[in-house]
Amino acid sequence: MKKHVIKKILNIIPIIITILLFIFIIYALKLGILEDKKLLIEYMKKFGIFASLIFILLQIGQVVFPVIPGGASCLAGVLAFGPIKGLIYNYIGLILGSLLAYLLSKKYGMKIVEKLFPKKITNKYLKYVKDNKFTTIFFLGIFLPGLPDDLLCYIAGLSQISFKTFLLIIIIGKPFSLIFYSLFAYLF
Repeated sequence: MKKHVIKKILNIIPIIITILLFIFIIYALKLGILEDKKLLIEYMKKFGIFASLIFILLQIGQVVFPVIPGGASCLAGVLAFGPIKGLIYNYIGLILGSLLAYLLSKKYGMKIVEKLFPKKITNKYLKYVKDNKFTTIFFLGIFLPGLPDDLLCYIAGLSQISFKTFLLIIIIGKPFSLIFYSLFAYLF
């Protein structure tokens, strides 16, 4: 009985978080905080000492429930907190979110991947798992900005990549794409 209730709760949580994130995005767009660097900074300051924690939780959520494009939230962190703190908060949130995505995929398998991502894109990357080229693709996806790294974390959970290898790639590769987003935010 408890397993049934827990399973239902786990099925409902992604829906609730997705709805809340969607509401937040609409709210943020209406406020203009996603288009204006100064407004974003002022908005985040309202949360005081909890701003960084809220942002880290947002980053974890955007990996596990990929509704917000990862690049956009990374830029938001850099703009709101500055290049160093933004990089650190992005890194913490994305590492934790990536670990959670990997573990969820290990536990729930293809079912969770099918619910979160389009089949066409998923199949494209699953092909690399079958060809034993996935570790290289995964590293590049984490290292380079703009690739579907959230999806790749889930597919890594379906692959033969060990947790240790997964963690090593995430820890080493993630800072490079975050540095790119930090530079992009300040140069453009």
